[in-house]
Amino acid sequence: MFPLKDNIPLARMPLVTIALLALNVLAYLLSIRHGGSFFGGPDERVAVRYGAIPYELSHPGSHCILLAAPSAEASAGSVACLPGSLTPEQLGAAGPPSRPATWATVFTSMFMHGSFLHLFGNMLFLAIFGPTVEDTIGRARFTSFYLLGGIVALGAQVLIDPGSTVPTLGASGAIAAVLGGYILICPRARVLTLVFIIFFVTIVEVPAIALLGFWFIVQLYLGLAGLASPVSEAGIAYFAHIGGFVFGLLAIRAFAGRRRAGRPALPVY
Repeated sequence: MFPLKDNIPLARMPLVTIALLALNVLAYLLSIRHGGSFFGGPDERVAVRYGAIPYELSHPGSHCILLAAPSAEASAGSVACLPGSLTPEQLGAAGPPSRPATWATVFTSMFMHGSFLHLFGNMLFLAIFGPTVEDTIGRARFTSFYLLGGIVALGAQVLIDPGSTVPTLGASGAIAAVLGGYILICPRARVLTLVFIIFFVTIVEVPAIALLGFWFIVQLYLGLAGLASPVSEAGIAYFAHIGGFVFGLLAIRAFAGRRRAGRPALPVY
């Protein structure tokens, strides 16, 4: 199923959602400027530099770098996470460490994406479901809701796999929080959806609660099925999606509870 648009009218222009879309696209273009490709995404050095690495977050004071850049013999370099400073001998082919502070990567990772398809999928969901949540809770609160959702989502992934040295990239966790909020705000909304059934393609209206509920069940199933390896072979951090969605479900009422006078705290469309 491929969502296209919902049927909820907006009271005003979703400026924050538009800004987030633009920032994510800009960050992607900048990330591939000095390495990588448009469709394949940034190279591994950029991913390690700006991605959030669970080991660093769960081991304060540690530092992770790419020891060996990918070569013809190896499709991926090796990431080393060691306490304190690293010696020149330990740096290998990757050069000196020049990563942002560990706390900063929590935010830089939210605007990084591993490939064009990764970016496109995330931005599609944000463009469809973000405006209604922003319109309901207000621009300033939506900004906080989005960022907090991303932080909680990353925290869920770190909690599940604290020793991972795989950089976490993408807005998926923050957008999952938006989806969790949307499903409570608009349980009766309908989403125009492109449906593929083998060789048959059609466009139908699907209840938002069914579409997003199905999406969450799939994430939960795949996350639980892959507990032995919380980051899938495709690089998908399912528990970040799960954590973000649950945060959205639990937090949306608090963010919508202080709406301007004359408007319901949590309108249900």
